[in-house]
Amino acid sequence: MKTFRSVSVLIIILSLAMSAWSQDVPKKMEYHDPGLKKVVQVAIVVKDIEASSKLWAELLGMPVPKISTTRPGHEVSEIYRGKPSEGQVKLTFFNLGQVVIELLQPVSEGTSWKEFLDKKGEGVQHLGFQVVDPEKASAELDKAGYPVFHKGRYDSLDGTYIYHDTHEALGVVVELLHSDPKK
Repeated sequence: MKTFRSVSVLIIILSLAMSAWSQDVPKKMEYHDPGLKKVVQVAIVVKDIEASSKLWAELLGMPVPKISTTRPGHEVSEIYRGKPSEGQVKLTFFNLGQVVIELLQPVSEGTSWKEFLDKKGEGVQHLGFQVVDPEKASAELDKAGYPVFHKGRYDSLDGTYIYHDTHEALGVVVELLHSDPKK
């Protein structure tokens, strides 16, 4: 029952977030990165990633994906609320083709994931968008009143994530994802 409730909540949150996004943000923004037209990731913060992964795998009819723990923050240039962070998280991904469901279990302080779990409990924390120009898209979100509050490099060091504080306005955090060009 908990899994089906999670799916229902996810659908409602996505609908509200996309509705809010299409009505409010574009009026304030000059640059609209093409990547903001498609959600590529729905991220859910959980207390127990092993249990949650099993429930999602059962619901989706998929095997439980590999769970990993991210590198310490200093290794991936992690910044949280303007300060370097050593924060880490356990994570796993369910690739559904058009979108990835990411499960995140905080394992240390100093991250938006831990803050979310402490303040709101389990739930959808952010929607990820694969953007073309992360600096320009991020600057526009800042200018629109949605500051960066968590960012860093992928564990593989071949891409960047940037979280903007859009939760109050949109009901969910907006994450900008950008993979480095292939060399």
